[in-house]
Amino acid sequence: MSIVKRVQQWATFARTWYVYDCTWQNPFESALLIKTHLMGLHKPIYHPMNDCGDHVVCINTKEIALPGDEWIKRVYFHHTGYPGGASWTLAWQLHEKDATMIIKKAVYNAMRGNLQRRHTMQRLHLFADDQLPEEILENITNQIRTPREVPQRLDHIDKETLENFPSIMDYPKDYVLR
Repeated sequence: MSIVKRVQQWATFARTWYVYDCTWQNPFESALLIKTHLMGLHKPIYHPMNDCGDHVVCINTKEIALPGDEWIKRVYFHHTGYPGGASWTLAWQLHEKDATMIIKKAVYNAMRGNLQRRHTMQRLHLFADDQLPEEILENITNQIRTPREVPQRLDHIDKETLENFPSIMDYPKDYVLR
């Protein structure tokens, strides 16, 4: 076997570490991308009973954006296993308690039908902010592109750029905003 083929085979079977930035991303769309890498669906050697997935590190999970009024309408169910142990929690309350839980539940639900789902979830590493431990940071070799581009906030744009931005119309000096 040539050196090139050997390296190609090693890269196919190796576990790669990906980073995914959750800032302003819909967790349900993100879950489909993350699931692809966790289960190894992007690899040519994928088989449902083959554990060939990669590690995914999700950062900034506290900055997710649910569509519409999902923050107040979406409800998450939990049961302790004891009689009367059922509870329903609104999305904003769950996000306040644990900023990583909505992404975790979205990825877990996206892998419905996967028999190795609990073992696959161990390769998902979630962080509420962008501060990563050194041992995880040194393993990351690739990045998953986000489906939605993050817009730049007006208070982060310098004054010169704002003043030189072309205006649609010039208001008169005595114009009053209501």
